[in-house]
Amino acid sequence: MKAPEKINSRREFLANTTKAGLVVGMVGTGILASSCAAAKGTSAGIFLTGFAQTPLAYDYTALQPHIDAKTMEIHYTKHAAAYASNLVDAAKEEGVDTSKPLENVLANISNYSVKMRNNGGGHYNHELFWSIMAPNAGGKPQGKLMNAITSSFGSYDNFVSQFETAAKTRFGSGWAWLVVQSGSKLVVSSTPNQDNPLMDLAEVKGIPILGLDVWEHAYYLNYQNRRPDYVSAFWKLVNWGAVAERFEKSV
Repeated sequence: MKAPEKINSRREFLANTTKAGLVVGMVGTGILASSCAAAKGTSAGIFLTGFAQTPLAYDYTALQPHIDAKTMEIHYTKHAAAYASNLVDAAKEEGVDTSKPLENVLANISNYSVKMRNNGGGHYNHELFWSIMAPNAGGKPQGKLMNAITSSFGSYDNFVSQFETAAKTRFGSGWAWLVVQSGSKLVVSSTPNQDNPLMDLAEVKGIPILGLDVWEHAYYLNYQNRRPDYVSAFWKLVNWGAVAERFEKSV
């Protein structure tokens, strides 16, 4: 399988990612009402997600050695692509308007089928996941995001420890999240399967700005059963600029 063409700029990539959402960016503040009622962000400020899979902003090889090319290819072209395809099928079956943001569905996911929940979550989660990683990334956040992390967790190291614990101890398959709640407060959570904090069924609700996929297909070819090693390597791939942009649009 040929690697996807590189996107010319991050701005172009973000434009593709939000193409459905930008059309309806001014529909009002009800878009995340049920899952993010306390958040200050408006629908115009939040990154909104369409129903189609968007191109990767980097080649399959770009995240090596931390995520190998074969894992990236299989993850993107098989697993993530299947979620996107099945989501469109579910939307047709359940009469969902795919010109509106996927977030609308996720905020009221208890009203939809298991198929919609699994594939809607799977699609959203992966779209976010690809967008907050980059080659030659890592380091630490800066500015407002770092201030919020320090305020919420006491220190950056405390945040990393909590996030890694959430990722390492998530039983079976799922995700670890950094989530924005009311008053710019940040919390760490984890969800099973393809659930996420936007869903009205989530135990911890809010706007996710950083997510780590801990399904085995995300790391097994390279790390086998060594999930902690994969979790530790993740920090070398985090694009803190992209995470900070999500944070600032969510508060």
